[in-house]
Amino acid sequence: MSNYVKDKVIVITGAGSGFGRLVAEMTADMGAKVVGADINEGGLREVVEGIRAKGQSAEYQVADVTEKAQMDAVAALAVEKFGRIDVMLNNAGIMPLAYFADHKDAWQAWDKSIDVNIKGVVNGITAVYDQMIEQGRGQVVNISSIYGNYGIPGSGVYSATKAAVKVISDSLRAEAKGKIKVTTVKPTGIPGTNLGSAVVNDDALSGLVAHRQEEFAQNAEKYYSEQMPAEQLDPDSITYWTVTPEELARNVVYAINQPWGVSISDITVRASGEDYVY
Repeated sequence: MSNYVKDKVIVITGAGSGFGRLVAEMTADMGAKVVGADINEGGLREVVEGIRAKGQSAEYQVADVTEKAQMDAVAALAVEKFGRIDVMLNNAGIMPLAYFADHKDAWQAWDKSIDVNIKGVVNGITAVYDQMIEQGRGQVVNISSIYGNYGIPGSGVYSATKAAVKVISDSLRAEAKGKIKVTTVKPTGIPGTNLGSAVVNDDALSGLVAHRQEEFAQNAEKYYSEQMPAEQLDPDSITYWTVTPEELARNVVYAINQPWGVSISDITVRASGEDYVY
């Protein structure tokens, strides 16, 4: 496949760890100029220094996505260092799953998720919007979730934030037609992305599996105890149970690795044999 990532200037939020780190490293390997943003300076510096150690181009700016001025500073750094911004990946997000009955324990996490998952995306878009319009082209990639498809028990607030990401993406696509490509990515539940660290009530994780709760519990036990059959761990098997963060990252890179005239506008990434229903 042709390499359309080479020489693109890509800004990535949440680049200091997890999925954001993977996309930063993959796109840098393809010749992109990466500008990472994260609230965690230690992780962010490690990612950027690792990219530079391979002779690739990367810069970083510590930033809280909920603060517009800080996101504006990230965009300004990208333009200062590389002269433009080709892609904005709004990746930073948190997943505080909890039932409404848990509100005394969950309300602060819910507030934070609204700020990070919605305001963070809006701030990321507005930080790069004028630059992309002036350039005459750009791409915004927003990370939503299959949780945003429906109202699901145990994820009311989180689902609402991810549904908002989809609506924001669609509005931007309509407004910036012919100037900014917009991609909405809806990942499935994926172990290893660190999103689970924000969950308030672990029981709320079962809402997404609906009538498959028994199968999900059995498969999860086998997966985490390393007793899952090889077929369910084989990505070339139709029974493959869960995608990896690397597989999700490769699909996001695929959406970026398109000629300017081709837009992958919506993409859901899931395992063919998983237990998630929605």
